[in-house]
Amino acid sequence: MTEITPDSLGLVARVAQLTKSYGAGSTAVTALDDVSIGIRKGEFTAIMGPSGSGKSTLMHIMAGLDTATSGRVWIGNTEITGLQDTELTMIRRRRVGFVFQSFNLVPTLDIEGNILLPFELDGRKPTSGERGWIDELVGSLGLADRLRHRPHELSGGQQQRVAIARALGSRPELVFADEPTGNLDSRTGREVLSLLAASSATYGQSIAMVTHDPIAASYADRILFLADGKVVEDRTRSTAAEISEYMLGMESRS
Repeated sequence: MTEITPDSLGLVARVAQLTKSYGAGSTAVTALDDVSIGIRKGEFTAIMGPSGSGKSTLMHIMAGLDTATSGRVWIGNTEITGLQDTELTMIRRRRVGFVFQSFNLVPTLDIEGNILLPFELDGRKPTSGERGWIDELVGSLGLADRLRHRPHELSGGQQQRVAIARALGSRPELVFADEPTGNLDSRTGREVLSLLAASSATYGQSIAMVTHDPIAASYADRILFLADGKVVEDRTRSTAAEISEYMLGMESRS
């Protein structure tokens, strides 16, 4: 695997020699073990692995939501290792988007308010160019006639579309998606995955998605497999059957 260096080009996020441990002594658990990996610009990357493999921990550290025991972390060319909470919050707000399994919409805000929330938190209004992009997102996601609704008035799939519009609205360098289809039926899940894939292919959006679902991972351009806190496979687009076969092989080898 290519070594990730601080001056690596074309990477929107990367970690070098990343280790994360919980506890101490004989009860210590190593969630990540000397991981060096980068997320490439304009690519839809799936991060897969069995439960406890470290995939969510990796995403949280790359996104600045958690800290490493050792190693280094960059978002773009900004090293975030050891930054104070206020600096991390600013970087996340301006350069990273999130789509969660539980949608995480604000129930008291209408749909437009939820989509514009990142701008509100940043203390500014969208520029005319950003407003045009948001209008384009709202139209393509089928939300134009829902902007005055509250989240509870929408279906799960519609709420997840709102979360995607919110994540993409400020054109962040990288969007992290954590099991984004986990609470959706299969048809709606496919629609959401198609939207994520299209935002990457059409608009050059960089997306890193944590998932345990081979069908979800089959929408990605690249798939990273983790096991026991290590990256054990880095492959290009694969079918759901190929991914399932590899996952079964991982379980039999463990």
